[in-house]
Amino acid sequence: MWVRFNVLPRVMAWGRNVREDSKAELVRAQSARLLAAARMPTEAVLEQLGSSLAGLTQEAVQERQEQYGPNEVVHEQRQTVWQRLLDNARNPLVILLVVLAILSLATGDPKGAVMMGVMVVLGVVLRYFQEARADAAARELQAMVSTTATVIRDGRKQEIPLRELVPGDVVCLAAGDMVPADIRLLSTRDLFVNQAALTGESLPVEKVAEAEPEMAAGTQAEAGAAAQAEAHPGAQAGGPPLASPLEARNLAFMGTNVETGTATAVVLATGSQTYLGSLARSAVAPAVATSFDVGVNRFTWLMISLMAVMVPVVFLINGLTKGDWLQAFLFALAVAVGLTPEMLPMIVTVNLSKGALAMSRRKVIVKRLTAIQNFGAMDVLCTDKTGTITVGQVVLERHVDFRGRENEDVLDYAFLNSFYQTGLKSMLDVAVLAHKEVQDDLDVERRYQKVDEIPFDFVRRRMSVVVHEEGDGQLLICKGAVEELLSLCTTVLDDGAVLSLDEARRQEAQEQVHQLNEAGFRVLALGLKRLPAEERLYTVKDETDLTLVGFLAFLDPPKPTAAQAIQELAALGVQVKILTGDNDVVTQRICQQVGLGGEPGAGLLLGSQIEAMTDTQLAKQVDRVSIFAKLAPAHKERVIRVLQSRGHVVGFMGDGINDAPALRVADVGISVDSAVDIAKESSSIILLENSLLVLRDGVVEGRRVFGNILKYVKMAASSNFGNMLSVVGGSLFLPFLPMLPLQILTNNLLYDLSQTTIPTDGVDAEWLAVPRKWAVGEIRRFILVIGPISSIFDYATFAIMLFLFGAWHTPDLYHQQLFHTGWFVESLFTQTLIIHVIRTNKIPFLQSRASWPVTITSLAIIGVGVLLPVSPLAGVLGLVRLPGLYWPLLAAMLVSYVGLTQVVKSWFVRRFPGDDVGATSLSSR
Repeated sequence: MWVRFNVLPRVMAWGRNVREDSKAELVRAQSARLLAAARMPTEAVLEQLGSSLAGLTQEAVQERQEQYGPNEVVHEQRQTVWQRLLDNARNPLVILLVVLAILSLATGDPKGAVMMGVMVVLGVVLRYFQEARADAAARELQAMVSTTATVIRDGRKQEIPLRELVPGDVVCLAAGDMVPADIRLLSTRDLFVNQAALTGESLPVEKVAEAEPEMAAGTQAEAGAAAQAEAHPGAQAGGPPLASPLEARNLAFMGTNVETGTATAVVLATGSQTYLGSLARSAVAPAVATSFDVGVNRFTWLMISLMAVMVPVVFLINGLTKGDWLQAFLFALAVAVGLTPEMLPMIVTVNLSKGALAMSRRKVIVKRLTAIQNFGAMDVLCTDKTGTITVGQVVLERHVDFRGRENEDVLDYAFLNSFYQTGLKSMLDVAVLAHKEVQDDLDVERRYQKVDEIPFDFVRRRMSVVVHEEGDGQLLICKGAVEELLSLCTTVLDDGAVLSLDEARRQEAQEQVHQLNEAGFRVLALGLKRLPAEERLYTVKDETDLTLVGFLAFLDPPKPTAAQAIQELAALGVQVKILTGDNDVVTQRICQQVGLGGEPGAGLLLGSQIEAMTDTQLAKQVDRVSIFAKLAPAHKERVIRVLQSRGHVVGFMGDGINDAPALRVADVGISVDSAVDIAKESSSIILLENSLLVLRDGVVEGRRVFGNILKYVKMAASSNFGNMLSVVGGSLFLPFLPMLPLQILTNNLLYDLSQTTIPTDGVDAEWLAVPRKWAVGEIRRFILVIGPISSIFDYATFAIMLFLFGAWHTPDLYHQQLFHTGWFVESLFTQTLIIHVIRTNKIPFLQSRASWPVTITSLAIIGVGVLLPVSPLAGVLGLVRLPGLYWPLLAAMLVSYVGLTQVVKSWFVRRFPGDDVGATSLSSR
């Protein structure tokens, strides 16, 4: 019965009561329970989990889902309405407004307190709705791409989302699968698991279903390790004593993945109760910051450093010159808020979510929102050949002997090899198995029984199956890369006769392969070895003295759209590089057909050449070379790292097990929805269509999103900086505060509202033409050049209000309020209008127009600025009606301001072409 299980599931309830300071003890207890399960027979494990080989019933699944929750290590709880509102209230502007409201109420100004309360509600509620919509959009996108697991429930195999697994589920694993939870293996066939995520060891570990002994004997362990090393030279074996669950050969863990083989297993623990989950609770690793995060953080620190200088200066000047230190303090706080781009989190979130939704309509799904900026900044795209620039529908065109003659034996033996291999079947295997007539002609399942398998790996680049042929002993059939397999052959099959593979015949075979490669065929070699009938473990040592049977020639033609896509990516400043494990001749032939690689022999590096190079030597070649062929997974990862060291933002597109390391290290990991689980898990971008044209659309959208974020950064920072220069100057010579704290906050809030529609704005085609990345130094330069322009017109407004309208000679309360109103309106108008100047490098309104939402919002804010001084709120804000002469003077200043800013901006763009909108053009380096 389920309630009798006392090995692993009980840790679930027990773990919930563990105190925070006992997390290390929790890890030890979890390890002990896993080891206990490893030592139990499979039947006992199933019995105590209340399961069977037929899996759980649907009723049991529902009960356990309620008990254990989703199968997620870190389950993100959705915030309630009140939790989100509370989070939004934790904002400097909101906190300051609340403090000011309390002070106003305490000093007998209930109207002021009510006004500030309204501002708080407006700010918090606006951000709540924007972020709630963004989160909902992100959840919809995540639901479009989900990793699944194959389970047996009610006796039937079915695919379910990974998060729905529960303890007791029986799962089926194959090469390329993520291990979905902590599991106890029930049966295996040539199973090798990569545990690097938990142990740091990159070589795979062989797994078996047999129970671990209570105390592993040294001789047993040594024998097992030796057999494992022979069967798979890269595998790591555990040894006595069995001190950690990771050493158990019949356990596999969440966070690892299957390299080769198949298995069935029962789930022991899910989610936070897995071994990975217990480690996560005991030691939380900091998240790796993306280049986008780094850019935002650097900009934030730029604004903090600016505040650290300006705010104390404003406080001291007003305190010393006005004598009211409380008022000076509140004014300084308001200035600090004015310098803070407090809408940045919302602008970033909304921009990214809108960008992700737009990309989803182009069949590009974003798993991590911050990857969008890296997508737009990408200037080098590394990709495999198959399925990306080729159709990806491989056809077996020819099966020939070493002399190039069609030979049915080659097809027959190839079919047996592909039919009986248990690893992830490649497109080449699928092409072989498409010849179903062979299965009938050979009567495969009756005449040939599988004996053993030596799995494929990316070092040997081959795999073998051993079959027992009815009445004729055993056959080892080896299929793999030509160069590697030819080196193992000592004889050759020629019209049924076995001949010595002398140098002349070897040369003839290699010439046939070269001709096939030049014709665009991908070629595999096929070898054979007859063995006596015996029961034993076959290893790579048996892959020697083979007889060359012949060659398999596959055709995968270029996609009709590949050349166009490569040209369009090049026009966007993205250089495409091919990283493939395929033959160099056929790769170069295909690449030439789509316009990559130039002349034969130029711009090509082989894995063997990379192996012999230092990183310094490789760095001198990577920019020049467009085709990297015959690569192992480690070579792909190394090429990407070297490109990054050269200052490139690198994307990598892959869909296989061997692509996972490169996907993880790339700035942008890109995969397709049909990829193996480990590739999708390692990616931040998922394509619903395997096409470079789809990728091109995603790059453009990524740049548009980044461009709109930078618009806000540039507008807010330069405008706020100019305002603060005016505040400092006004504080030095004015006998009263240049603007009341509440007026500064109101002005700041209205300006922020005018920018909330920036995510809807378009971006100039010229800006999208090249990759962009954060450049805080250029943002600083832009602030210093553009920001002071607004101060010129602020001081002009000061002069008009002081000398034309009498505030200097009669500094009574009315004239103070008149001065405040004049600057409040002028500041609001200039800030709002400048949005349209700064948003483009072109002439605003004529050559480039903002989106309708941006235009309407700007007009609305200007309308508010006109009405506030004559509205019922004027008294609360300390505003008064402005003289009629003020408005034509304001209009003249606005025209002059827009014109001067446009002139200076145009000069700035010409003088600093790499500083375009606060982003560095990677192509300008």
